[in-house]
Amino acid sequence: MYHVYKLIHILAVVLFLGNIITGLFWKMHADGSKDLRIIAHTLAGIIRSDRWFTIPGVIVITTAGILGAIQGGLPLLRTGWILWSLILFTLSGLAFAFFVAPLQRVLADMTRIGANGGEFDWDRYRAKSRAWEWWGLFATLAPLIAVGLMVLKPNL
Repeated sequence: MYHVYKLIHILAVVLFLGNIITGLFWKMHADGSKDLRIIAHTLAGIIRSDRWFTIPGVIVITTAGILGAIQGGLPLLRTGWILWSLILFTLSGLAFAFFVAPLQRVLADMTRIGANGGEFDWDRYRAKSRAWEWWGLFATLAPLIAVGLMVLKPNL
């Protein structure tokens, strides 16, 4: 069963990272259009993809990873590369929950209202967008580093 859990864990990591990396790409691509309808549509898609891929991915990654470690006889908190990967994954999740997701909802609301003829402030949008990009970068780099730890298995 160890190899089955490991395979599920790796596939979930690939889908999870692919989703969050492409979300950053599409957001920046949409912003380049300066078209509020395109930006609003892109943000709605990113929010939807988080519901369909990011959040379920977190559950599958965590569950399969823990079950695989248990099945493989690896003590979670006494195996440094596992412990630090869990810490990084947790920090990424906290950044997503407290900064990325709320900011993208604000950005989506701003652009949807602006695209429908409402008031829109580009300076406020850019400031919120920069914060979203920085927190999104952190929320992406942390699990990427965790992948490096999982693959290299350094003695920590």
